[in-house]
Amino acid sequence: MFSQKTPQELARDSKGRYFLDRDGFLFRYILDYLRDLNLVLPDYFPEKCRLQREAEFFQLHDLTKRLSPKVSKEDSICEEISQSDPEEAAVLLGGPGGSGVEASRLVPSVSGTNTRSPSLEARKAGYITVGYRGSYTIGRDIQTDAKFRRVARITVCGKTSLAKEVFGDTLNESRDPDRPPERYTSRYYLKYNFLEQAFDKLTEMGFHMVACSSTGTCAYASSDPNEDKIWTSYTEYVFCRD
Repeated sequence: MFSQKTPQELARDSKGRYFLDRDGFLFRYILDYLRDLNLVLPDYFPEKCRLQREAEFFQLHDLTKRLSPKVSKEDSICEEISQSDPEEAAVLLGGPGGSGVEASRLVPSVSGTNTRSPSLEARKAGYITVGYRGSYTIGRDIQTDAKFRRVARITVCGKTSLAKEVFGDTLNESRDPDRPPERYTSRYYLKYNFLEQAFDKLTEMGFHMVACSSTGTCAYASSDPNEDKIWTSYTEYVFCRD
């Protein structure tokens, strides 16, 4: 694409703009590299393998070499790659495009004091705030189900990488798509409305509740004693993993 001598050959949309059928999130790093030929990636960047495939697609050979896994003379993956990018290490175990290095040879050739457990390294410390706006009705005595809690939506705030790690496919990212993993967001929400299910998932991933707050108001009140009173509330729970 970048070696085209006649721009007329490139595909365009109805407004005359060049059309690139690629991953927009990864393409930003391709453009940054083309500006000054320097590769700058965030501290936590789990998409190195996919970015390498993009570089191969655009025939950027130097960038492809920079993103290639570093292998020592003993055929062991260097500590920097094996710890910072678990997804990349998984590909190297024999996945598509991987070199097929055996798992036993992925152990870094360093002293035992510097060797870190992959599970501990992957679980980074941080905070996640879970909030919901709910309503409940205080009705007449004959309405036995009037006081049940109704949760409209459970929102998730925090670091993008942590939210995806905890909730996975149950996280709805439609309100804030293509968010980089090192950035923060307050626009994610869950695909289910059960608070306890979210709490169970956070507990499984090593989080514990450190604070909570709630506000409530009576949205409708009538002088007629036969009328129901509808109350609404907003509640937030703050979870932490050390």
